[in-house]
Amino acid sequence: MKDKQRSNNGRVHRPVIFGEVLFDTFPDGSSVLGGAPFNVAWHLKGFGLDPLFISRIGADDKGQDVRQKMLDWGMDVSGLQQDSQHNTGTVTIELKDGQPSFTILPKQAYDFIEQEKSLEIVKKHSSSLLYFGTLINRHDVSKNTLSAIRKLNIPTFVDINLRTPWWNESTIADAIKNTNWVKLNDDEIRLVTKQDDLAVAAKVLINQYSLSWIIVTKGAEGAFIATEDQILECQPAKVDHIVDTVGAGDAFSSVTLYGIVQNWPLQTILQRAVEFAAQVCMVRGATIHDQSIYQQTLEKWFKE
Repeated sequence: MKDKQRSNNGRVHRPVIFGEVLFDTFPDGSSVLGGAPFNVAWHLKGFGLDPLFISRIGADDKGQDVRQKMLDWGMDVSGLQQDSQHNTGTVTIELKDGQPSFTILPKQAYDFIEQEKSLEIVKKHSSSLLYFGTLINRHDVSKNTLSAIRKLNIPTFVDINLRTPWWNESTIADAIKNTNWVKLNDDEIRLVTKQDDLAVAAKVLINQYSLSWIIVTKGAEGAFIATEDQILECQPAKVDHIVDTVGAGDAFSSVTLYGIVQNWPLQTILQRAVEFAAQVCMVRGATIHDQSIYQQTLEKWFKE
């Protein structure tokens, strides 16, 4: 497989993943490490990339757990800041018919990602792209840090996550401006554009923000990619047994980013992202800890 991460001078282009890391707590009392950016970085590492994950944890047991799990997975922790005043992030999840609802606590460590430290580490590396989700904009400290990183003009992928009450029309518009790629689900794009027709809604965003393309996920109905002049559809992948759908969208995003880095055709990105998201629905929580699953997925991809 040709390594598309390297530039002509041999430097490795690393995806920069910016945002929250937290623990998803389930009704049975169990908790799983997560947060959309963390999940994406985890999957990218599983697929053999070397993401630069930038976030912030508390000086608490949960924070130590985050650091240790990253180290155990072989992830770079140099972008992981520690906060002595705020706790490591926690989210309470309730499941109804397998679908999650979230209670996100305010003023968590990831809301206070420091700008100077973040810029310093990003500038040390050659970056292939920047990923962030919109939840990280809920607090001014992390929002301003992200804004400073975005001024470095790294190609940018934004994952729209509408978590009430942590968004409004203005924050979503600011997030989408000057990005290359946007991902959201069918409910989110209707809310953002006030258009019922998904294809029309996608074209509205593409034209309004001059996007390269946009991905809309539709849950059990699959997904599509829209460009300025075409729409590529993909049917849902078969799932033998759904445990929960937590993190399915993040799995989808990770494969999309991998496909961008590897310069896959759009239809290939879409199909493989849908298939991997389905795999994550068969485990509890948002991440997979079995490296062989990633290896088997890679082998399948590069035999096709």
